[in-house]
Amino acid sequence: MVDRYALGSLLAAILALAALYKFFGKGNGRGESSAGNSFSPSSSSSFSTTTTTTTTTTTTSINRECRSKNGGGDDVDIIIVGAGVGGAALAHTLGKDGRRVHVIERDLTEPDQIVGELLQPGGYLKLIELGLEDCVEKIDAQRVFGYALFKDGRNTQLSYPLEKFHSNISGMSFPNGRFIQSMREKAASLPNVRLEQGTVTSLLEGNGTIKGVQYKTKNGEELATYAPLTILCDGCFSNLRRSLCNPQVDVPSCFVGLLLENCELPHENHGHVILADPSPILFYRISSTEIRCLVDVPGQMVPSISNSEMAKYLNTIVAPQIPPQLQSSFIAAIDKGNIRTMPNRSMLADPHPTRGALLMGDAFNMRHPLTGGGMTVALSDIVVLRDLLRSMHDLNDAPTLCRYLESFNTLLM
Repeated sequence: MVDRYALGSLLAAILALAALYKFFGKGNGRGESSAGNSFSPSSSSSFSTTTTTTTTTTTTSINRECRSKNGGGDDVDIIIVGAGVGGAALAHTLGKDGRRVHVIERDLTEPDQIVGELLQPGGYLKLIELGLEDCVEKIDAQRVFGYALFKDGRNTQLSYPLEKFHSNISGMSFPNGRFIQSMREKAASLPNVRLEQGTVTSLLEGNGTIKGVQYKTKNGEELATYAPLTILCDGCFSNLRRSLCNPQVDVPSCFVGLLLENCELPHENHGHVILADPSPILFYRISSTEIRCLVDVPGQMVPSISNSEMAKYLNTIVAPQIPPQLQSSFIAAIDKGNIRTMPNRSMLADPHPTRGALLMGDAFNMRHPLTGGGMTVALSDIVVLRDLLRSMHDLNDAPTLCRYLESFNTLLM
């Protein structure tokens, strides 16, 4: 029997496509950004590459003014922890509005993930609204116009309801790492945005307010940086969010990821969903030569890769259920041996209102990746936060900032 949780998540995502026009109205799809202060790109930005390790959460009490000097000696308005999709997009957005932003990311090398590779049309509209659409232009991104559903030898197509939008609007799929690096580079091009590699070890708290973070640099030096506002965008594995919310993480299944090369999808420019037993299988093109396959495996335990149990499971249980056009490439990908796994996490938002700090992205809440909505939600939340903060000239006005943060959490709940 098909896993009910996974199937329910998938059907919810498909039904959500029909609501796209309701949410985005009759615009032509070209969202305009009205940022007050923009900055010319700088060609001198560079990335560090030394890897540091994650540590457990602590909150350190301090007693000092919110705005202070960071590790580089610069005034800071906002600290962002994490430079994934959400953190990088947020850094560019707030930097473009004139905020002085310090981003601390554990590893600034290109990520290598099997999820976060399909952006729904609603997310692409938000990318345009944030002025980040060029981040998909040079990474061999592929347009996505809808889904193809397969079950018991039959198939049908479901198209996104994009008739009211400009012809350039669609979903987009791409290698996750290329997309993130493209956004990091754009954020780092702003002179008032500083990207630094390091591991945040604790939030710094004084009189009930988060005033900054303590972190370890790529060279192992312990530093502190302070700002009126700290935003945690450190992803689904966040070690810091426990200070700001009550995380109840559920892991209903795991994804097994494969990369198929030099083959054709039955319906190009569409995500492919096979309603298989025991749970769905996904295929979608992420570049002109690569197709991502994600096999949903119910439960938290998956067959072992090291002893070839996983290869056996994929060959005997999964392969017979996928479209014939993809079977040979699927088996070749198994034989190649680059099989990846990742737990699928879901978590309801349950924040503790905290002065001076905010959670965003997967650190705040998560939905099953089968819905394909995570990046769209993150980009939409960034638009909401940007619009709220635009009316605040001085983030050191703590009472007003607190009200704005409460409004943000209320809007998202």
